[in-house]
Amino acid sequence: MKTIKDTVLTRWLVLVLVSGLTFATYWAQDFMGGIKDLLTSQFGFTDENFGRIIGMTTLANMFGMIIVGGIILDKWGIRLAGLLFGGLAAIGALIVWLASINVFGDDVTTKLWMMCVGRMMFGSGLEVVCVVATRTTVKWFKGYELALAMAINVGFGRLGSAMGIAVSPDIAVGAGSTVSTSIGFAASLLFLAMLMFVVYLFFDIKLDKQQKVVKTKETSDDEEFKISDLLKLVKDSSFIYITLLCVAFYAAVFPFIQYAPDLLVNKFGFTSVLPESAAIIVGGSATLGNALVYIVLFVLAICFSVVPSNLKSKTVRLVFRCVIVVALVGFVWYLRDIFEQWLHNGSKTASLIPLGTIIFTPVFGNIVDKKGKAASLMILGSLLLIFAHVSLSLFNSVVLGYVGLLSLGIAFSLVPSAMWPSVAKIIPESRLGTAYATMFTVQNWGLGLFYWGLGTLLEYVNRDNTGGVKDYTVPVLVLVVCGMISIFLAYKLKQADRKAGYGLELPNIKES
Repeated sequence: MKTIKDTVLTRWLVLVLVSGLTFATYWAQDFMGGIKDLLTSQFGFTDENFGRIIGMTTLANMFGMIIVGGIILDKWGIRLAGLLFGGLAAIGALIVWLASINVFGDDVTTKLWMMCVGRMMFGSGLEVVCVVATRTTVKWFKGYELALAMAINVGFGRLGSAMGIAVSPDIAVGAGSTVSTSIGFAASLLFLAMLMFVVYLFFDIKLDKQQKVVKTKETSDDEEFKISDLLKLVKDSSFIYITLLCVAFYAAVFPFIQYAPDLLVNKFGFTSVLPESAAIIVGGSATLGNALVYIVLFVLAICFSVVPSNLKSKTVRLVFRCVIVVALVGFVWYLRDIFEQWLHNGSKTASLIPLGTIIFTPVFGNIVDKKGKAASLMILGSLLLIFAHVSLSLFNSVVLGYVGLLSLGIAFSLVPSAMWPSVAKIIPESRLGTAYATMFTVQNWGLGLFYWGLGTLLEYVNRDNTGGVKDYTVPVLVLVVCGMISIFLAYKLKQADRKAGYGLELPNIKES
């Protein structure tokens, strides 16, 4: 008997509905990096205050919220977990907006702490929502275009990050707008995404009825969280290496993305607000026009990096990629004068880091699948991470700064493409759910400390600075240390692989 997931149009409609949550949560996670200077000027927040607000996003996850969410997801399914944690994220974002418009009080201290409370609630739902989206994609696309669907779902998240960083300043400085307008827009996106998820539920209920699996567990009992599994993981040195590598690497990337727009403004003299000549007007709105640019780039990136792998003929794949490249070059050439100004704007330039991963991540994933060398590629990615942060901290060359940002984007694609599949080789399938939940929990400790710590350090090193231009040298050099630690851990992982024979250097796809 055919079910509704056997219909192509229905499958892809479901993906769009669920990917709305991915897009909105990533936007809400990263958009504050684009308006950091406005938070300072309009609300009177310090660098430490900014770091505290974004650091609170990880607080609940530090103490096991991801594991709790995984248990709820396993026991009660996608629908309840999505509504519960998606709703928690949306309410948290709403509280941040209400605080920004002085609903809880107009003094700086009250506003700061209520925004922290809101971000903590948002973060409590954030990571679990991402897992819900992934699990939903598997449910609907297993046996069909699963790899393509997962890549597009991740792409929606990266697009949300890029647009959140780049477009939130446009929203905040529009006619009659303030920084609160940008914060309210992020909250609105989350509530819109929840409405899309509610629409999805009707499809999900119908599919369950057709498959006769209503109220049936979506995973077997041996995939559920067990304390004994956690104890086994703690004793596994290889798992410890890759978990700490995850912490060190992401601590040097995600917090930096939040501070990157402000760094480019202060170190290289980039603009914080675009001139009117750099705006693309669509329907009388510069915000809409600028947003459409990112959507076009997203579609072209997905077409280039994902679609050809599903085409059988090498000739057709080559022709398809050539057509996409020509379309991209033509698009960039047509808007060349505007892009030239964008590349001297802090938020627009920083947004290219997550946007670039849409192209590079599927490419590197394909390399790991076919060629292997996962541990070696993790070392290479860590080297690129070090080069990127050295370029952006010790040197004042704008050209070298661009190269550093490009290197960071490549590293941001390379290491995850090699690291996450490696976990499945190190850890038995029966403990994978526990392993990933544990890794995300520990990762949030690192992220929380660096989100807040970088802001505190930035404020400390500039405590006697009266010139108005912040010095980012020391805070970014700290991230170089994270890169060095990542290299050491990747090397130890490679050593462990030689002894245990996990096959980290071998291809994931075995030739028949």
